[in-house]
Amino acid sequence: MNKIPVILDGDPGHDDAIAWVLANASPLLDIRACTSVCGNQTIEKTSYNSMRVMALIGLNVPFAMGRKKPLLREPIIAPNVHGETGLDGPALPEPAIKPEPIDGVELMAKVLKESAEPVTLVPTGPLTNIGALLLLYPELKPKIARISLMGGGIYFGNWTPAAEFNILVDPEAANIVFRSGVPITMSGLDVTEEALVFPEDFERIRALNNPVATVVAEWLDFFYKFHRGKGYDGAPVHDALAVTALVKPEILTMKDYYVQVETAGDFTTGMTIADHFGVLRQQPNATVVLGIDRQAFVDLLVEAAAYYGKVAG
Repeated sequence: MNKIPVILDGDPGHDDAIAWVLANASPLLDIRACTSVCGNQTIEKTSYNSMRVMALIGLNVPFAMGRKKPLLREPIIAPNVHGETGLDGPALPEPAIKPEPIDGVELMAKVLKESAEPVTLVPTGPLTNIGALLLLYPELKPKIARISLMGGGIYFGNWTPAAEFNILVDPEAANIVFRSGVPITMSGLDVTEEALVFPEDFERIRALNNPVATVVAEWLDFFYKFHRGKGYDGAPVHDALAVTALVKPEILTMKDYYVQVETAGDFTTGMTIADHFGVLRQQPNATVVLGIDRQAFVDLLVEAAAYYGKVAG
C-alpha cells in the first residue's frame, strides 16, 4: 500500500492538534514535515504549540515556523476560543526538536523538490503559507498532488455572518489558493459544524487511558466550554475533517463547485462563494465536503487515540 505523502500546516489550536493526532495515527499517511501559521494565536505561540503536539504524539519530522502575519493584513487571533496560549488545557511536553533554520514556506518547497511523487498539503489554519508557496515557487505546482484544507463555508460564516475564521484571516492567500488550479478538497463549516463530538464521546476517548487519549479528552473538555456557551451539544472538531477527507472519504458527502474568495466586500470579505447553478460557466475548482456520518467520524477519532496506547505498549 502506497502511503499519501503529506505536509501538515496549522495553527494549533485544539482542533488542529486533534487533526495532527489523527494524521499521525493513520497508516495511510506519510507525514514529511510540519509548519506553523499565524492564526489562532501569534506565530510564536502556534509554533511552540505545534512542536509540543509533535512531542506528545512522537512525530519526529522537520518543522519550521511559517509567515509571521497574513500576506497583506494584520493578524487576527482567537484567544476567546483557544485560550491565551492558543492551546489552553492539559499540560504538554516541551518540544523534542528544534525548528529548521528556514521558514515554513522554504521547508514546504524543499520537501516538494525532494519528493519523487507529488505531495498533499493539509492546511488547517489560514492559508498564508500555502499562498506564499504558490507565489514564490509557481514551478512547484505540479509537485502538489492536492490541497486538503479546513476553511470557508459555502452557506455561512462563523467569525462574521459571511466568513469563516481561517479564510477571513488571510483572504488574499485563500484567493491565490483557489485560483491556483491545484486540486482542492475544502472542508468548511458546511460539514465541520456537523462533526460534533459529544461529551459521552469524550469519555470513550478518556477511557482508553493512554497519555495521548487523556490529553485529547482534556482538549475536548476545554474546547467544549466555549461551544457549550454558544448552545452547541458537542465540540465541532473542524480541522480533523481536512485529514478525514484523505483517510476516510467514504464517510463524507462531497460535491464539486467553482468557488471564489471575496477579498474586498464591506460585509463579505473572506466569504467563500460557490457557483451553485453554474452561472459563471467555470469548471469546478474545489471538491466541497458537505456532509458526514458523525458516528463514523467519532469512531475514527477513538481509533486514532487508541493507536497511541498500542504504540506505548
